[in-house]
Amino acid sequence: MPEKMKAVVKTKKAPGAEMLEVEVPKIKPNEVLIKIIATSICGTDVHIYEWDPWSQGRIKNIPQILGHECAGEIVEVGANVTRLKVGDYISAETHIPCNNCIQCLTGQQHICGNLKILGVDCDGVFAEYAAIPDDVAWLNDRAIAPEFACVQEPLGNAVYCTLVEPVTGKTVLIFGDGPTGLFSAAVASVAGAARIYLVGRHPVRMEIARKVGADVLINDKTDDVEKIVMEDTEGVGVDIVLDMAGTQRAIDLGFKLVRKGGRYSAFGVASGPVNWDLNNGVVFKGATIFGINGRLMFDTWFKVKNLLRYKKLDISPIVTHKLSLEEYEKGFELMMKRPKISGKVVLFPGGVPA
Repeated sequence: MPEKMKAVVKTKKAPGAEMLEVEVPKIKPNEVLIKIIATSICGTDVHIYEWDPWSQGRIKNIPQILGHECAGEIVEVGANVTRLKVGDYISAETHIPCNNCIQCLTGQQHICGNLKILGVDCDGVFAEYAAIPDDVAWLNDRAIAPEFACVQEPLGNAVYCTLVEPVTGKTVLIFGDGPTGLFSAAVASVAGAARIYLVGRHPVRMEIARKVGADVLINDKTDDVEKIVMEDTEGVGVDIVLDMAGTQRAIDLGFKLVRKGGRYSAFGVASGPVNWDLNNGVVFKGATIFGINGRLMFDTWFKVKNLLRYKKLDISPIVTHKLSLEEYEKGFELMMKRPKISGKVVLFPGGVPA
């Protein structure tokens, strides 16, 4: 086992990050050490990289290794770990629960009252090795390639958000053409949604949405979203709205376009307080709202694993770029480029596989 490793580290309270040689983590009795095979860049990582206002108020530990989405092999297990062994192929549920609060004790670990997040509250996985708590280590099936295994965390967001109630035979309106919105379109399609509308802004991502199952693509910049949806649903509105954007516009349109008795899944995070028409959007419609934070532990993970393992869900169009870990700056540039030209960007510490 080497003593040093390469890692992408947030070294100062300013935009950017650095590739450094740091010590390989020393694991605690309840942790496993994994050799990272693949790790993917999330929007949260971009926020931290850019050092935006959210990051400035949230990130407390500098320096800190970035990243939270990963797939790797266990190379060492802690003294108290019994369910995993060296050689196991795992990913990580990035929400680390305390297992003592009321949420954890009542089966709601994903919204733990003392929640910590990999790469946000502690060192992450943009490195050659990472320490992962045993209780959030997810045993992967070898049939799932690393570039897909490492995105199970964000894919799980989409699965939870989309399937919190059945979508079979339903009309689904998705706001947002980011990776999670694209995952949601793919999930809704394989789950039997009758018609899928996706509202986005970026031509490359809209084309990906079409490939994974979106039926009606609506450009938020140039199209009349309300007119298109209401005409296509004969004035009724859609059964389900998946808000993956969190913008004021998405919220306004979403509650206007969800039908009476419909469902609104709120996953997108607003940049600040928002206004909404509670009476007409929810109360008088009898609409149901689900707040979506993370993934159900571990119900959602089993669904994701089975969808990928048995090849019911093809997310390959959404994984658009594969780079070495050393190319992390290029990866972030791809994620930040406007208009958007990337889906998920996956980094490989050992080099991009042939």
